[in-house]
Amino acid sequence: MSKQVTPRHFIRHLAIVLVINTVIASAMTLSGRGPFAYQLVMSHAIGITTWALIDFGRLAVRRDNDSGWPSGWRAFALPAFGVLVGNLAGGKIGDTIVGGDRWAAMFMSADSVVKHVFLLGGIGALVSYFFWTTGRARHYAEALVTTRRDAAEAQLMLLQSQLEPHMLFNTLANLRALIATDPPRAQDLLDHLIAFLRSTLASSRATLHPLSAEFDRTADYLALMKVRMGDRLTTTLDLPDDLAAIPVPTLLLQPLVENAIKHGLEPHVDGGRLIVRARRERGQLVIEVRDTGAGLDAPAAHGTRFGLTHVRERLATKYGPAASMTLAPAADGDGGALATVRLPLETTP
Repeated sequence: MSKQVTPRHFIRHLAIVLVINTVIASAMTLSGRGPFAYQLVMSHAIGITTWALIDFGRLAVRRDNDSGWPSGWRAFALPAFGVLVGNLAGGKIGDTIVGGDRWAAMFMSADSVVKHVFLLGGIGALVSYFFWTTGRARHYAEALVTTRRDAAEAQLMLLQSQLEPHMLFNTLANLRALIATDPPRAQDLLDHLIAFLRSTLASSRATLHPLSAEFDRTADYLALMKVRMGDRLTTTLDLPDDLAAIPVPTLLLQPLVENAIKHGLEPHVDGGRLIVRARRERGQLVIEVRDTGAGLDAPAAHGTRFGLTHVRERLATKYGPAASMTLAPAADGDGGALATVRLPLETTP
């Protein structure tokens, strides 16, 4: 399947051709070939006609998947045709506008004809080669972006496969124990588990969802964790109404929340608080996950913090340097750690 050619391609190519035509007209004027106005009209008439024949002509022939330009022998035949007919037709158009007879001057001698053929053919070949190489470069750049996105989605599925099984097994074990000892609490736990699994399934089918959905999924996850930790875990979720509909990457908060519980609150004898909040700050969406647990200086718990690395990589792939994720000791005197995610509000998809 040939690379899709859009109106934006033609507009961009035309703008480049206009600049090249103006440069050629200036060079011809400086070399003593005539006044600038005359050279500018002739250059644009020939250049635009040649460009139109080649650029629109490629839609009628088989094109290369990598560049969108003709493949095989057509890659040489179409530019040659465009340069020849473009010079003949464009020259006539220019002569009509300025009231001259360019061709009479060009055919004054065989030497003059050879010079014009080499000059115009060389310019046409260089411009065609420029568009061909830039088309290929753009194709490979787009392919790289697609590859990175596919890799990020594959990592997301890997992250889900690593985050959920052990949490699910622990929850089912707690559920089994509660069924016999505390049926109402077991029912509540089952409701949260169903809600969590439902939102997990929905998240697996998209790469973005509203921030409110991410908070709801986090709330169900924390409800499950609270059954396991009991009074050792207190939570606060703070999402302003004006930020609820902002789309964010799926599975953005759970790795941060799980990291805070696993490495901060569970190793801490007294447990602690977990606060998740979102706010605006200088054109950015800022999401914070704050815990009052063991802190970053405590001995590392079992695990590699793969989730945090994955969050950073997904943000870098989707937003580049405009987004970030940091993990630092909390600075408010209560101990623990603070994970902060920053997304550009004006470019949030």
